Amino acid sequence: MSTILGTTLNGRYRLEARIGSGGMSTVYRALDETLQRQVAIKLMNREITSDSDQLERFRREARAVAQLSHPHVVGVIDAGEDEGCPYIVFEYVEGETLKDRIRRLGRLPIGEAVAYAIEIARALGAAHARHIVHRDVKPQNVLIDEEGSAKVTDFGIARTLDEEGLTADGRVLGTTDYVSPEQALGQYVNGQSDLYSLGVVLYEMLTGEVPFKGENQVAVAMKHVREVLPDVQAKRPEVSAALAAVVDRATAKRQEDRYADDAELIADLEDVLAIETARAGSATGEVTTVLRTLPSSAQRRVPFRLRHRAMTVILALVVVIALAGGAVWLGTRTHHGTGHLAAAPPPQSVPVSLCQSCAHDYDPLGDHVEDPGTVSNVVDRDPSTYWQTESYYSGSLQKPGVGVYLDASPGVRARKIEIDTPTPGWNVEIYARNTPPPVALAAGSWPDGWTKLGALNSVPSKSVITLAPSAKYVYYLVWITQLPPHTEFVRISELTLYS
Repeated sequence: MSTILGTTLNGRYRLEARIGSGGMSTVYRALDETLQRQVAIKLMNREITSDSDQLERFRREARAVAQLSHPHVVGVIDAGEDEGCPYIVFEYVEGETLKDRIRRLGRLPIGEAVAYAIEIARALGAAHARHIVHRDVKPQNVLIDEEGSAKVTDFGIARTLDEEGLTADGRVLGTTDYVSPEQALGQYVNGQSDLYSLGVVLYEMLTGEVPFKGENQVAVAMKHVREVLPDVQAKRPEVSAALAAVVDRATAKRQEDRYADDAELIADLEDVLAIETARAGSATGEVTTVLRTLPSSAQRRVPFRLRHRAMTVILALVVVIALAGGAVWLGTRTHHGTGHLAAAPPPQSVPVSLCQSCAHDYDPLGDHVEDPGTVSNVVDRDPSTYWQTESYYSGSLQKPGVGVYLDASPGVRARKIEIDTPTPGWNVEIYARNTPPPVALAAGSWPDGWTKLGALNSVPSKSVITLAPSAKYVYYLVWITQLPPHTEFVRISELTLYS
């Protein structure tokens, strides 16, 4: 490949323009001559193809991102090698990077910054659900497409938590403007490290600048280890206390003080977006798009006229409540906090209050993901929203089961569980355990530590299953074992535990 531009890789991808480069690879816009569409090609630089570690890191990116299918992740289309040079084919995103947008606009509108943070967090959540840590979250690695939507790209230094890393102890990977303290120190990196970096990205979107500057990259990295981020409200006073609290928690130095997972961060960001929209009194661009995806509990904080533009009635009381109660709510929320349905509980039963992030999709015997983005709907106290399994077009799960588990920390002796579903007719078994559920199970190992408490065939639209607990349990699993007749999926609108 003496002349790069104009070269056709493997007789299919014609390189048309160089659009980016790094130490390991160069990215080109290319034409897929088979399907006649624009694609992006990441081609490993020839001079480092002899480096086995770099070669494996490049191949690992293809394997990692190929597992992800998410609207806010730039998807992998193909991968291969041409004359000894490996390449990865991505969807081509026309637009600009988030970094370019910040440079062009300076501080982003507050609602827009929060909306982008939500989209990035959802993308990272999809990766983390597959045990993939990005490890280089920064605005340069977020593309804003022509519709204004954010897409995370460049998993070039990503790795799974299940494999041995290729990085020597003490070596820092990632851009130090956004690096987490543990990564700066060369320590173990997990999903919380990505959330720290996202917190720094949110800070930059709000203030127009990175929090730390130094003489070199090492000096900046050490500031992430030792110094608290500057007060975002001092830099931009119109930022609400609720939003400032999210930035502070996301960028906490100690992991135990940080958001535990993506779901917790997303839940707070969604509530903040509703609060900020209520404060602004208007919504445009990507804010409008993200508002439509919020759970109903957050949407109720948005003024009615912004949720339903066809209506002209303004419910001022909703706005007042959102403004007055939003910051207090975020500051006082605890692990148990979502509350319970207003409907009368079964006789001699007390509903167990669960937080918005206490529901988790569970598919340990399949691809390990079963729509994590909507699973919080089963505890949102709104029967009009629901979580849905994947579609099984054969009409059979072809595995022992799939489902949702509830985290009832620190533990509860649940006597009943109520299930509301708009797709009746499926079979369910209820299990419980006290240790964290394994993400993946080997074939034939089910139930592997789960204790069966009850079951019901042909679940009706609303059912209450009596459980037989012998002790308190932390995790309660609704395990779908058979689909409804002539239906390719199961939907669950609400799950309620009763003690």
